[in-house]
Amino acid sequence: MSSFVRVCGLSELEEDTPKRVELDGTPVSVVKTEGEVFAIYDICSHANVSLSEGEVEDGQIECWLHGSCFDLRTGKPSGLPATRPVPVYPVKIEGDDVLVSVTQES
Repeated sequence: MSSFVRVCGLSELEEDTPKRVELDGTPVSVVKTEGEVFAIYDICSHANVSLSEGEVEDGQIECWLHGSCFDLRTGKPSGLPATRPVPVYPVKIEGDDVLVSVTQES
């Protein structure tokens, strides 16, 4: 069963600026873009670098090291060198609270 945890306030998120948080030892990048909030695993599947240090554009986050982009909705890479997706996590907004669940469904 999923359990949502508050990661930050909605008012703390800047448009198209990733915020790194850690939930139960899992690094997560939280992104507000185009009126929605997304949570995606913060480590690139191609290289062990933080996606939250990259740029956000057109619903994607770019790995700053080699330029791979990942869809914020699906985690799928849109170009090389990354070929494997990264996990994405459910997000809920309650008032000003941004809640994310990294708990695996069984």
